[in-house]
Amino acid sequence: MTALKKIIPLGAATGTGEPGRPARVVAGDPATTTWNAYSDPTGRFHTGIWACTPGKWEVSYGEEEVCTFLEGRARLTNEAGESWEFGPGDSFAIPAGFTGFWETLEPLRKIYVIYEPPAA
Repeated sequence: MTALKKIIPLGAATGTGEPGRPARVVAGDPATTTWNAYSDPTGRFHTGIWACTPGKWEVSYGEEEVCTFLEGRARLTNEAGESWEFGPGDSFAIPAGFTGFWETLEPLRKIYVIYEPPAA
C-alpha cells in the first residue's frame, strides 16, 4: 500500500523557526530564521521560508536553489563583480558553484527550494 501524498503550503511560516547566523560575515550582523516545510526522503530536496536581517557575507553554493522573495531586498554579487538586486515578487535561481556575496539590504523573507546534488 502506498502512502497518501499531501500538498505542502509554503506561504506562511509558523512556529519560532530555526535561528542561525551566516558564516564569513563581512558587514553588519545578519541573523536568519528558517522554517523548513518539507524535505524529501533522500534529504537532498528542501523547501520552506527563510528570513534574514541586513548584512553581507561570502557565499559558496554546493546546492542548486530557487528563491522567490516575499518581502525585503537583497543583492547577490559573483566573484567577477557582477551583481543582481532582488525585491518582493522576484524569483531567481542560484546554480551550484556560484561564489561571491549575499547582501541583505532590507529585512527579507523568501520561499526557497533547494536541491543538493549527490557528492561526485
